Amino acid sequence: MARALAARGYETATPVQSAVLEPRYVGRDLIISSQTGSGKTIAFGTLLAQTLLAEGTPFVRGPRPVALVIVPTRELAAQVREELGWLLSQTGLRLASFTGGTSVGGDLRALAHGVDLVIGTPGRLVDLSRRERLDLSAVTTVVLDEADEMLDLGFREDLETLLQAAPAERRTILLSATLPSEIRALARKFQREALPVDPRTAEGGAAASAASAHADIAYVAHVVAHNERLAAVVNVLRAFDLQAPDEARAIVFGTTRDGVAQLHAALVARGFAATVISGDRAQAERDRALEQMRQGLTRVLVATNVAARGLHLPDVDLIVHADLPLNAESLAHRSGRTGRAGRKGTAVLIVGAHERRKAERLLAAINARTTWSAAPSAESIAAAARSRMIAALLKDEDAPEEGAPSAAAVEAVIQKLEAQRPAREVLARLLARELARLPAGEPLTVVAASSNGARDARPGPRHSRSDFSSKGVLFRINLGAKDKADPRWMLPLICRRGGVTNREVGAIRIGPRDTTFEIAGDAAHDFSVASAQMDPRAPHVRIDRADGPAAAFTPADGPRPSPSPTRPALRSFKPAPHKAAGHHKPAPHHKPAPHHKPAPHHKPKPKQK
Repeated sequence: MARALAARGYETATPVQSAVLEPRYVGRDLIISSQTGSGKTIAFGTLLAQTLLAEGTPFVRGPRPVALVIVPTRELAAQVREELGWLLSQTGLRLASFTGGTSVGGDLRALAHGVDLVIGTPGRLVDLSRRERLDLSAVTTVVLDEADEMLDLGFREDLETLLQAAPAERRTILLSATLPSEIRALARKFQREALPVDPRTAEGGAAASAASAHADIAYVAHVVAHNERLAAVVNVLRAFDLQAPDEARAIVFGTTRDGVAQLHAALVARGFAATVISGDRAQAERDRALEQMRQGLTRVLVATNVAARGLHLPDVDLIVHADLPLNAESLAHRSGRTGRAGRKGTAVLIVGAHERRKAERLLAAINARTTWSAAPSAESIAAAARSRMIAALLKDEDAPEEGAPSAAAVEAVIQKLEAQRPAREVLARLLARELARLPAGEPLTVVAASSNGARDARPGPRHSRSDFSSKGVLFRINLGAKDKADPRWMLPLICRRGGVTNREVGAIRIGPRDTTFEIAGDAAHDFSVASAQMDPRAPHVRIDRADGPAAAFTPADGPRPSPSPTRPALRSFKPAPHKAAGHHKPAPHHKPAPHHKPAPHHKPKPKQK
């Protein structure tokens, strides 16, 4: 292994690689907390060798696998197979990876020839085990890489099946960037007195480690109108293309497979050299897409979270979050595809006006310093393209580019043009044609990132009652008691629609046809801007300032007139109290009519006022 590391140019171990080799961890079950890009594959590779290989003794092959590495995605399996392949190349261990999306026949043949170290995704490993072709009874070490991601993807049952199939006295190594309760429960169930390994804490605490993990990544957030997300992504990529070197790469992350496919098609239609990977793509397609990126045939990869972990792509300088990730961990892993190995990178978040508060919370959770700004405009992109063209024309060329015409041929064309038209007219025509070919940006609505600049999104104390009474702003929503409005479900609706937290929402007062609520004064302007955008999930819900006309519940109802200036204040809606049966008193002089026949000459009594 030392020879293999030296051949690869490894001289200094990363913190996690040094930590796992401390004497107190030898032979023990471990829970390793390590961020993406920290060198953890080499770390658990040395742990595997520590368990499987005896000092100075060749490895003795057996009929069954002795080690198992479980990973969440096919791409990560391929990368782990490659990394461990060269690291353990001189040990005699036979490695093979088994993942979904590939022919099971090839897996069966590999197992028939003999495999010592198995690497695979949970679904395919369980399938091979149920076919009784993958025998885990001789496994001495199990590694769960990116365990939190596997639980997020719903592999809990498959993981438990595989861990139960391996011997109970095995060594189990669990690696996870985060340690939520689900991971701790898994460790308690399937590990034996596992020791935590967190090199980040040893270097100054989790907060310091989180900051250092993002030191090489510049975070930028653009607030856009809800229907201009694609245009913003296009402009960000245009601006990047005009500023970055030709070998730079970008990854655009989306949330859903359909959304990623549509985004990829739109980028290709606009002339970008882009490729796509997502969970529904065949493994051959995904491998081909990654190889095109590595070779420089494409510069933009559009992907779901399947590319957020474990993929090694060179020269990724830009990450674009076209859709906000679901949680802070996903944001960290997506952004971690850039800023690796000392190389600087940029992560750009495209934030809908109603999502700004959510974006701030996600960024605060990973301690990322963020610049809030407007997305690149079409005018700025056109100006940058013109500047780049002028610089290229004025650049001193030492040698002509390959395929360029000779100087004599150029001079001959110049003489013919000068004989027919003035030089300035010819130049104007040529420039007009070249300017028309320059990359164009998309028109964008100007949306302010924040009324007061970027605010600190860290959790703070809830606004006090006096804050709302003195500085709060009253808003109205077109849902009331007739719509079965209830503060329990209206509060999340208000927060989502206006991009605020529940700390910034005051009293909610439900009336017959609409509801009023207070927003803290420092958030009222942003709430007004965000709530004015139509929510595709609830287009009929309208929010406006309470000092204006109340909105109609549906367009078909038509607008309602402004409330009367003397309209009483709305009170919280409460159902009428239920009276016990023994306390009910009938109205005086009330004589019920016989139920078998109506009373003669009955005249209805006038309604009591």
